[in-house]
Amino acid sequence: MGMTMTQKILAAHAGLEEVKAGQLIQADLDLVLGNDITTPVAINEFKKIGVDKVFDKSKVAIVPDHFTPNKDIKAAEQCKCVREFALEKEVENYFEVGEMGIEHALIPEKGLVVPGHVVIGADSHTCTYGALGAFSTGIGSTDMAAGMATGKCWFKVPSALKFVLTGKPAKWVSGKDIILHIIGLIGVDGALYKSMEFVGDGLDHLSMDDRFSMANMAIEAGGKNGIFPVDDKTLAYVKEHSEKPYTLYEAGEDAEYDQVYEIKLDELRPTVAFPHLPDNTRTIDEVGDVKIDQVVIGSCTNGRIEDLRAAAALLKGRKVKKGIRTIVFPATQKIYLQAMDEGLLRIFIEAGALVSTPTCGPCLGGHMGILAAGERAVATTNRNFVGRMGHVESEVYLASPVVAAASAILGRIAGPEEL
Repeated sequence: MGMTMTQKILAAHAGLEEVKAGQLIQADLDLVLGNDITTPVAINEFKKIGVDKVFDKSKVAIVPDHFTPNKDIKAAEQCKCVREFALEKEVENYFEVGEMGIEHALIPEKGLVVPGHVVIGADSHTCTYGALGAFSTGIGSTDMAAGMATGKCWFKVPSALKFVLTGKPAKWVSGKDIILHIIGLIGVDGALYKSMEFVGDGLDHLSMDDRFSMANMAIEAGGKNGIFPVDDKTLAYVKEHSEKPYTLYEAGEDAEYDQVYEIKLDELRPTVAFPHLPDNTRTIDEVGDVKIDQVVIGSCTNGRIEDLRAAAALLKGRKVKKGIRTIVFPATQKIYLQAMDEGLLRIFIEAGALVSTPTCGPCLGGHMGILAAGERAVATTNRNFVGRMGHVESEVYLASPVVAAASAILGRIAGPEEL
């Protein structure tokens, strides 16, 4: 049988003509990524290896974004550790507060990943870069250390699921709704250690921001990675952001898939994941009356410019409901400036929302948006596990930016059609 897109990329980076699902390989890396939480652990392991420099100063990226700006002394010490390591090892792609962003929005924006790359990151949502036709996956801090030292990583070649997207989504349906629908369909372990490959004519109607959002949440179905074929939209994005050479790979016509799913985009509705798993999904028509306390619009899943535009379109000329804490996080400084130039930040502030510097803070219950016992939040983030955004007795409902904005205005989970 032929190889999937992911398998072809891994074979090339392992120096092999072909690979098969389940095969153990060692592949060359194009980028090794870490953040302020995972990198300090990797640094400790790196020191044990006994090397005095990283394998390639241009192929390591470190982005302090989770507890930054530093929320407390411990966070400051973590970032100091990372900062000193980056300076000592002359890591070229170190992005400190003021020039940083949420890592999985920043890395593509900086042009550090292009089609055909193999990327590992000590953060589970590293799978985001599959939107660019790269193999990217999250790993642990020990693998990050080994990757920084050697430029290589061991992988078990994943088998694959194929998602054939057909038709055109309705006005209020975005990439976030599509991936929530898929996770609801197959479950949080439905793609366990498998590659999720998205194909079909429906891709013509998905922007790069839609694709980043979908690839980002492949891990929420247990996926090893999510990946999209490279088309004109991909190449336009790559040419705008990067000068790196790239390689195009396509799945073989006889590639083997564990299962094939057809997703009719024109039949989908805005979708919400109820507590406490991303696969506990309901369409907006099935939500019922769910009062909320907080709304978060941002994160590595939905903090890009199209997300902010979509939310602002609903909030313009309206006010968030009294008592609903609404927090907006542009994902990078560049997006922040663009939102400023387009007047989106004014719309958010005049609506009664708070606009923050880029940070992962509220998504993982770190800071700047912690929930108390009994509180409910609608968030454009990627996880809604027990205690994910604060107290174990709080609740997180995952949704798209337009659902989040409509919910902020009405004080309950609501779709934009209700406004």
